[in-house]
Order: sequence, then structure tokens, then C-alpha cells
Amino acid sequence: MRDVFCRSLVSQAVDPRLVFLTGDLGFKALEPLRDALRERFINAGVAEQNMVSVAAGLAKLGLRPWVYSIAPFVYARPFEQIRNDVCLHKLPVVLVGNGGGYGYGVMGNTHHALEDYGCLLTLPDLRVFVPAFDEDVSAMVPLLMQLDKPAYLRLGLADRPAGCTIPAYSCWRKLIAGDGPTLVVLGPLAGGLFRVASAMSQAHRPDLWLLSELPTQALPEALLDSIRRSQHLVVVEEHTAAGGLGQILSYQLAAMGLAPRRFSHYYARGYVSGLYGSQRFHRAESGLEPAAIVASICKI
Repeated sequence: MRDVFCRSLVSQAVDPRLVFLTGDLGFKALEPLRDALRERFINAGVAEQNMVSVAAGLAKLGLRPWVYSIAPFVYARPFEQIRNDVCLHKLPVVLVGNGGGYGYGVMGNTHHALEDYGCLLTLPDLRVFVPAFDEDVSAMVPLLMQLDKPAYLRLGLADRPAGCTIPAYSCWRKLIAGDGPTLVVLGPLAGGLFRVASAMSQAHRPDLWLLSELPTQALPEALLDSIRRSQHLVVVEEHTAAGGLGQILSYQLAAMGLAPRRFSHYYARGYVSGLYGSQRFHRAESGLEPAAIVASICKI
């Protein structure tokens, strides 16, 4: 997604308000953006708190700053500056975290972002964008350029099934119809779930939905109909249970009086074995392998 992100921002470089700040990252990836923005591309160094405060000042002057780093360095290290300088002043700063979830694999928990959007959604007026496919990034960048509030863009590794048709970008999308449980996924895990579900008959596969923006707004009526029919809601996300989509969505449905009879939540469980490995290794330890998820929920 990072390459698509770079190309998408290059297309926005004609806007003189665009300023990009990086925490000394992007070598052999963001050079096209650096060349397009010139003096508006700022390497702030390994000083993320200062970088966010500078971005807040630029936004206060009417510019549109984007702040980029490895995900935990862009939301956890400068959390106070995001809260006090950006969100409390409702400034349109876009925080871009690369490697959401277990994206940085063997680099360990200091480089993993398992509680990022849960933490950030506690702050006022901040919106979260989680692309599942490369095409989502291309659609999100122009939206973020026009957003008049703080935002967090969580980048990961896209997994687009070969030969599949992805619906045009929107906050909520139905990826594939099925008569099984209602499955809602956030982020790139959608690709693997789409691939597995597509190989199943409609009678057995889940009704698969993709969410790409938080906090959730009004839920689609077709999604509510699916939940009423199946009475089994499944939520999949590469994030901790606390503060994640599972909690958000189940609370919202309960408040509406539409809680299903059965609820299943697949989420990042931390470090089950105490070992570090690839993103795929950590997903497997957390029970986030798409084939295992579909096999499990379709047995219930």
C-alpha cells in the first residue's frame, strides 16, 4: 500500500496547501513525493512529538499537513501532542501509520500497532481510515485532503484475490453474498476472507461485509437485515479486543435493540507463544487465518 499511497499523494502535490512530514522514514519509497513537493517535504527526524506539534501549527496556518511514520511511532509516542495540539483544536492533520497490526513482524511488539485505532478513537473529532485494498488508498487520499478534522490512515499489506471484482470504495461494502453468518471485517484481512468465501456455495458461505472507516456511522439497512436473518455476527480485525471494532459494533447493535443471538470476535491476541515472527505467524497464533475463521464459524 505504501507505493500506492506515495503515487496518490504525488497526484495531490499541485495543491499548495499539502505538506508532508516524515519521521526519518521512506527511503527508496517516498522519493517521488519528495521530488514533487520539494520544500514541502520535511524530514522531521526521529522526533515524533515535535513533528506532530509542527504539523498542528502548519494546519493552524491553513495548510494540509500529513505526518508519516511506522504506526506506533505516529500514534503512541506522540499521543499527548495528538490529543492537545491536534484534536482539542480540531485541526485537519492526517496521521499516517505504516504497518498496521503485526505488519512489522519480527521487529517485535515495539513496532506492532495492535491498539492504535482503539486509542485514537477516544480523542474528539478524529476519524480512522483502514484500507483493505490498494484501490482503497487511491480513493481515501482525496477524501483525506478535504476532511476538515483530524484523521488516522492505517496502512498495511494489501491482499487482493486474483480475478475478483472489488466494489467501488465506500465506508461500508458488501463483498460477497452468503446465507451463512454475517461477517464484518476491517482491513487487509478482507482479501483472504473474500478468497475463501468465494470458493464456497452461497448456502454455506458467510455474508461478507467490509468496513473501512471509524467511528461507525449509521449502519446499512442491508447489513442489519443480514444480522436479523443470520442471528450470528462475526467480527474480524487485526487489533486488540479492547477498543476494537468488535466492541464498537456490538455496543451499537445492543443500543439499537438488535443484538444477535450469537457473537464471534476474531482479534489480535498479542503474543500467544511469547515468540516473534512474521505477520502471518502472529495472525495464525491469534486465530486470524481466513480459512480457519471461515471453517470455524460455518461449523457453529
